[in-house]
Amino acid sequence: MAADSAKGPRPSLTETLFVVFLRLVSAACLWFALQYWAMLTGFGFGGQGRFDLLPTAWKAASTALAVLFPVAAVGLWLLVSWGPVIWLIAAATEIAMHEVYPSIFGVNRLVVFMHIAVAVVFLLFRVALFIERRRQARAVRTDSP
Repeated sequence: MAADSAKGPRPSLTETLFVVFLRLVSAACLWFALQYWAMLTGFGFGGQGRFDLLPTAWKAASTALAVLFPVAAVGLWLLVSWGPVIWLIAAATEIAMHEVYPSIFGVNRLVVFMHIAVAVVFLLFRVALFIERRRQARAVRTDSP
């Protein structure tokens, strides 16, 4: 069956590293999702973070993030275009929680810094891939003046 499959061009080092990066971010999203679900079900924080014991703002935010993070993890792992979009929504929600409303959710600079760092690395990869593909397209056009 291997002889029947079409052989495409080998991915470049940048593309391979980008895939590894997205899969690592996917694993981190799954970890965040498990933490939120553990909190909501009473396994985390000694049962103090159970859904019925949380204030209304925490109920809304943690429920949304408990759904967004696993969806983002699947999208990033499968390398589909909506994966980074869902991650961005979840990251923006957590950044807003800890930076805009610190009196309600507390300050967590590590989470904020981590989300910003991931976004910067993602943008750098996208720029590098754009430049690489542009260079490859230019190299293929041999009939241009």
